[in-house]
Amino acid sequence: MKNEKLILKLEEAGIADIEVVGGKNASLGEMIQHLSQLGVRIPSGFIITVKSYQEFVAFNNLESEIARITAAIDTDSIQDLRRGGSEVRKLILNGAFPEKLVEELKVAYQELSNHYQTSEVDVAVRSSATAEDLPDASFAGQQETFLNIRGIDELLISIRKCFASLFTDRAISYRKSFGYDHFKIGLSVCIQKMVRSDLAASGVAFSLDTESGFKDVVVINGSFGLGELVVQGAVSPDEFLVFKPTLKQGYPSIIEKKMGVKDKKMIYGSSTEERVKIIDTTAKEQSKFCLSELQVLALAKWVTIIENHYSKIKGYWCPMDVEWAVDGLSGELFIVQARPETIHSRKNQETIKTYSFSEAPNPDDIILKGVAVGDKIAAGLVKIIHSFDGSKMEEISFKKGDVLVTDITDPDWEPLMKIASAIITNKGGRTCHAAIVARELGIPAIVACQNATTLLKNGDLVTISCAEGDVGYVYDGCLDFTENEINLIDLPQTQTPILLNVASPEKAFHFSHFPHKGVGLAREEFIINNYIKAHPLALLHHHRLRDHELTKQIKKLTQGFEDGEDYFIKKLAYGVAKIASAFYPSRTIVRFSDFKSNEYFNLLGGNHFEPKEENPMIGWRGASRYYSKEYKDAFGLECKAIKMVREEIGLTNVTVMIPFCRTVTELLQVYKVMEEYGLKRGKNGLEVYLMAELPSNVLLADAFADHIDGFSIGSNDLTQLVLGLDRDSALVAHIYDERNEAVKTMIKMLIASAKKKGVKVGICGQGPSDFPDFAEFLVEEGIDSISVTPDSLFKTLNAIANVEQKLALALV
Repeated sequence: MKNEKLILKLEEAGIADIEVVGGKNASLGEMIQHLSQLGVRIPSGFIITVKSYQEFVAFNNLESEIARITAAIDTDSIQDLRRGGSEVRKLILNGAFPEKLVEELKVAYQELSNHYQTSEVDVAVRSSATAEDLPDASFAGQQETFLNIRGIDELLISIRKCFASLFTDRAISYRKSFGYDHFKIGLSVCIQKMVRSDLAASGVAFSLDTESGFKDVVVINGSFGLGELVVQGAVSPDEFLVFKPTLKQGYPSIIEKKMGVKDKKMIYGSSTEERVKIIDTTAKEQSKFCLSELQVLALAKWVTIIENHYSKIKGYWCPMDVEWAVDGLSGELFIVQARPETIHSRKNQETIKTYSFSEAPNPDDIILKGVAVGDKIAAGLVKIIHSFDGSKMEEISFKKGDVLVTDITDPDWEPLMKIASAIITNKGGRTCHAAIVARELGIPAIVACQNATTLLKNGDLVTISCAEGDVGYVYDGCLDFTENEINLIDLPQTQTPILLNVASPEKAFHFSHFPHKGVGLAREEFIINNYIKAHPLALLHHHRLRDHELTKQIKKLTQGFEDGEDYFIKKLAYGVAKIASAFYPSRTIVRFSDFKSNEYFNLLGGNHFEPKEENPMIGWRGASRYYSKEYKDAFGLECKAIKMVREEIGLTNVTVMIPFCRTVTELLQVYKVMEEYGLKRGKNGLEVYLMAELPSNVLLADAFADHIDGFSIGSNDLTQLVLGLDRDSALVAHIYDERNEAVKTMIKMLIASAKKKGVKVGICGQGPSDFPDFAEFLVEEGIDSISVTPDSLFKTLNAIANVEQKLALALV
């Protein structure tokens, strides 16, 4: 029987053997048995079973002494935890192995070495606890791993250290906080062939978005060298997102690539005393992605295979947390660990919690920013801690509710982290240790800030916001904020389809959980301004300008991409794809760029290409740019990006919209340019909407309707042009009102014309978001859809439900 054996081969274990080999080893064995034939590669190895650990404890008479020490530990006292944990570990490290275990270990290690045709194979020695994958607690990362171990003597030392790591301070504290008996948890050890990722790359992957819980993506983090630095958060990794539904259809569905700060890597050391070491990466490594796109897609496919297998076993959706590595000698990809994700899979999917500031924060109050973890807001006093090794415990006066600020964290820091109100680190990524623990504790964290320990000072009162997208902000002072919980079951159902206006790709996955019928407006300007940051013509033609500083900035901006054109197309495509994937397969209406010349001027290099206009609001904007010889090349990049989203990534739910189109002739000229760059209305189901925001769009609605698939009313510009005022002018702001009778008359005319021509008509302007009575007016007129900002969705739903009920009663 397996539970009587001291050593097993990895392939002899399966998911039913957690009590025998621990969660990590059971998972590896399960994958070797069932997923190898599907192409998933796992390095070979063998297992020191829980029975071996139990015999070691019994052989050295340790149980009663460990029980006495742990029972006396006050886990709320960091000093007491340090003292007790150290005593237990010393007992284990000084213990001897039973002779039978040593002999079996020698045979197993020799067989593994023979398999890899070497005398002493290099192995990773990984702890695997029996409780690490339980559904109500994540024990992952609580025990130790030792890398590049060679020879039986080093192997015995490492196994003993793994046994001792069952009683690290963090593990003792963690088990007590979840109410686990120390002796009802056993420890197994995996001895597994090392993947030579020190010569290539490694990292982690999740089969869901780690921030929002969005189910349909694979998130991959990676860096050069051995994977420990990614897990620890010692480097800011590259990040890749892959959309699972179109990946299954055969599309190369990468929807995001972000280059990290990969300034260090862990490689093999050169001596017994230094089995691994950390060195600086080269400039070339820092300026390129650690994985090719083919490797990203292969890894994403494996992660979905693993997720599907575990979901089938458990009988419910089981998202996975995977560690991967690329062997620099063979070029092969391997999975080295896989465990169930334990944060989002436990969340209540019937409620949505939102966090918002009572008043919009002043941008001048931002002290620093980094990568947001979670979507909460918190405030507290800054406590900077540079190291936490227990040697000077009396000097650390960390109080409950303080904001922990440091370079990086590791599992030893968890006693501090569990009483912090928020965590801020210089280094790390969305899957580093600090991020994982913060999610588990339900507190906000901002990682990869670069200089948090320099810009912040002990005792500073700060507000930490992760509620504004992928970027987390640290504000000076304590800002007022609110937390709202919305029960989705209680929301009213409406006959009128409600869509969302989504500006930021960063928030798209969060908004995907909201009740919706798709996206009524996704603005390219936000993506260009925040993701691309450079004028498209500057990216195309900067070399001609002889502006050496501009060329230097663009080269830095476009690192990891072929050139400026490749950079613009892919960055825009990724931004659009992230929004479209969040709402797939529902329609996502993407508006082509509608910057005014003064706004384009402010982009990097824009000063070389933009004219100075007296009134940009009614000048060279929207459609008039697209077919002009001065801007046509730039519009071509937008078309290529949309083509990539629809045809390469497979997001055919994307509809495009043309803004500020003054005449039918202009519309046809735009179509001609679109076709030149591979976008043709009707091809592969491409629909084109017109932004109805000019009086000419309304007055000539019948003519426009012959050439489009739908109107979307832009009530902001329509209001200013009907009333003849500048909506940016404070002097006439009191006149600006979408509910003015003249504006409403225009909207009535458009809806009537669209219905007569059998063309869809919706609205994406701000009006229905701000004024429930305006939304009621639109429903009464028979609008086909209403698109609102996410923050106003719930009040708009209630308003529309009320007016629909009134209309229904009136008919009766």
